[in-house]
Amino acid sequence: MSFGVPLLLVTLVFVPVLLGVYAWQLRRRRRQAVRYSNVALLRSAGAGSASWKRHVPIALVLGALGLLGLASARPTVRAEVPTSSATIILALDVSGSMCATDVVPNRLSAAQAAVRSFVEGQDDETKVGLVVFSGFAQLAVAPTADRDELLSAIDAVTTGRGTTIGAAILRSIDAIAELDPNVAPADAVDEPSTDGPGLADPTPAPTPTGGGAGGADGSGAAVDVAPEIIVLLTDGANTRGVTPARAAEQAAARGVRVYPIGFGTTNPTQMACTRDQYGGFQPRARDFGGPGGGALGGRNFLVVDEAALKGVAQTTGGEYFAATDADGLTKVLADLPKHVTVSEQDIDLSAAAGIVAAALLLAGLGLSLRRSTP
Repeated sequence: MSFGVPLLLVTLVFVPVLLGVYAWQLRRRRRQAVRYSNVALLRSAGAGSASWKRHVPIALVLGALGLLGLASARPTVRAEVPTSSATIILALDVSGSMCATDVVPNRLSAAQAAVRSFVEGQDDETKVGLVVFSGFAQLAVAPTADRDELLSAIDAVTTGRGTTIGAAILRSIDAIAELDPNVAPADAVDEPSTDGPGLADPTPAPTPTGGGAGGADGSGAAVDVAPEIIVLLTDGANTRGVTPARAAEQAAARGVRVYPIGFGTTNPTQMACTRDQYGGFQPRARDFGGPGGGALGGRNFLVVDEAALKGVAQTTGGEYFAATDADGLTKVLADLPKHVTVSEQDIDLSAAAGIVAAALLLAGLGLSLRRSTP
């Protein structure tokens, strides 16, 4: 348990003080009572007065005062609470590497089928948004319960050059911020491209200014977990713009969990997308680091950067999943709701303490009136 205003706990000192005053008054009455000469009259007047029941009203009042002092300090407890009618942002990688045929018929077609099944399996209260990213990230469909709009957008995605995982996370944060006033939009900064001139993101890529998982202000204070989540599906590594690690810090500072899914094998084969999937983009060897999808600076961009994705999950409080084929991806997405149905949040106990205190005060008053009524 923690307290929003711990200084007000000092008010609890009044409870033992009042208890001491009450005990002093009882002792003073006993001393006065011995002055009576008529012992029979004294016994008659005090019959039953020594019973513990006569102390119940004051005990209730003191308990109420203690709870009111506790409530004034704003007590909170951190607990797991169920997440209902959540919003899910699907961030889908549509880079040219999604044309790799190590997953039949290719990574993109398998991903589209799995994502379709995931969307169709959501309940009517869950809103789903779609962010697509390659050389830059964009919100294709704002969070909605309209499944037809989502499915049409999923079927219509086309590939592009580059992979901006970090920017995809931040675009997803912006989509959540438009729905949830408790989530601030991502902060923007200009990040240079890392995969060659002329291919930079046409819009500035954001960068985090928060304090990461320790708190939005960097103070280490706990951050309430947002009910909205980001599911990020990618088959490669970040090639430009803000890094996934820096983007994850922004998500964590806002209480947004990210669940990355690494898709594809470690032995990608030739590229083969349909004409519609290419969308005017023809992948070249240099788009993936060299002939045959080699490495650029030691990084093979056709293979999932698991270390980076696991770091994103750890920073944001999400979980990383790996899928090497279509069936595996479908299963990961189908099981995902089991991992996100609860979230940790700070629960304010002030109101509950105040209600119990009021009930105790009323009970104490009622007992006092009952005893004083002849």
